[in-house]
This record gives sequence, C-alpha cells and structure tokens, in this order.
Amino acid sequence: MTTTRRMLSPLRPAARVLTGSTYVLLGFDALRAPGARVGQAADVLATIRKAVPLPDDDELVVRGNAAVQVLGGALLALGIAPRLSALALAGSLVPTTLAGHSYWAVEDPDQAKAQRIQFHKNMAMIGGLLFAVLDQPDPRRRRCRSGRDRAALTSS
Repeated sequence: MTTTRRMLSPLRPAARVLTGSTYVLLGFDALRAPGARVGQAADVLATIRKAVPLPDDDELVVRGNAAVQVLGGALLALGIAPRLSALALAGSLVPTTLAGHSYWAVEDPDQAKAQRIQFHKNMAMIGGLLFAVLDQPDPRRRRCRSGRDRAALTSS
C-alpha cells in the first residue's frame, strides 16, 4: 500500500457514514410522514407508470422509495454492500429529484431559482453516489474479508 493510499484510507468509511446517514434521515422523514411528497410525485409517477408497472397508490410508492433510502443509506454507512447500496440510492434519487425539484415548471422566479439549486444539488449527490458505485476497495482487504489469504494483511 502506498503512503498516499494509507493516509487516505480513513476517508472511505468517513465518506460512507456522512453520505449514508443523510439518506437514512431524509428517507425516515419521508417514510414517517410523506405529506406533500405524494402530491409532488403524482405527475412523475404517472409518467413512469407508462413504462414500468408500479402500484396505483402514490403514497405507497413514495413510502417505498423512502424505505429504499433508509435501507440503502444504512447499508452504505455500515459499509455493507456499499457499491450496490450506492446504486440503489442513486436510482431512488432520480424520481425524487424530478418530482420534488422540477424548477422548469415553476412560474415564480424566486421559487424557480430555489428549486433549480435543489435540483442541481441532487444531481451532485447522484454523481457522488455514482463515484461510490465505481469505488474499488483495497484488493488485500477483499481477499481477507472473503476468507482467502488472511495472512496478506499481517505479512505486509
């Protein structure tokens, strides 16, 4: 392991906790009280239903998306299947972003600007999650976790 990689290695779990915990909190809030999110999601869900079979109950779909965020965020924060959980989170954030921050449909310039900022913030979050999907952990740790060649970490 290079010196740079060794110095930066604590950043991976810290990034997972910071990112994952955000989705746990946001998802829990939406799961507990979907409120206005259901109405905001209606048009996007109607469009998605043209291509994908989804339940007719918009609140159920919003709560399901929230559950994906809670579970995916927790798994990411704990480092369990981080690449898969980051992919699930990115997928859940696409309809959330389209439903909640469609700034192009807002007439009030100030509200449109606020929604555009939130839209692009979510796009940045999706980008960060896609980086996590592409993340390649230290191959020596992968061997050790899988039970093969446990001596690899102690011999170097």
